Amino acid sequence: MNYEDGKDKFIQSWGTLGSSWGISRTMAQIHALLLLSPEALSADEVMENLQISRGNANMNLRALIDWQLVYKEHKQGERREFFVAEKDMAKVVKSIIIQRKKRELEPMLRILDDLTGVEGQDQEAEEMRKVVKDLKLFSHKADSALDALVKADSNWFFSTFLSMIR
Repeated sequence: MNYEDGKDKFIQSWGTLGSSWGISRTMAQIHALLLLSPEALSADEVMENLQISRGNANMNLRALIDWQLVYKEHKQGERREFFVAEKDMAKVVKSIIIQRKKRELEPMLRILDDLTGVEGQDQEAEEMRKVVKDLKLFSHKADSALDALVKADSNWFFSTFLSMIR
């Protein structure tokens, strides 16, 4: 497989995987393109490489910056903004964990806190309180485990992460 075919396959595959960790296909494809690029790219270069609109490129680049997966880089003598991907995979995985925790787990914990005090003496209310209590316990354990992963150093983090996915 030549470089261009490999690059296209990586970008397409990363785009598909992106939806698994809570981002759009285009956002993940931009991230993949920047991961493979040895130099920072401008929004115009991203648009050209991926055949996407300026608005789509700018919106997704800003989102990647919010996720701390991409950073702006300024080149002397250039007025355009350039973008570079975080290439330390430990930092990439940690950023994804932090964002998914913030967007998915923390709102769930708030909802479960609200539901803990559901009133009623019948069997249905009792069953709901039991389910909410069990979900809340599991969610807090998941939250604590994710906090430990985020705070851990890279070597421990990767060895633990790899053992979890095997």
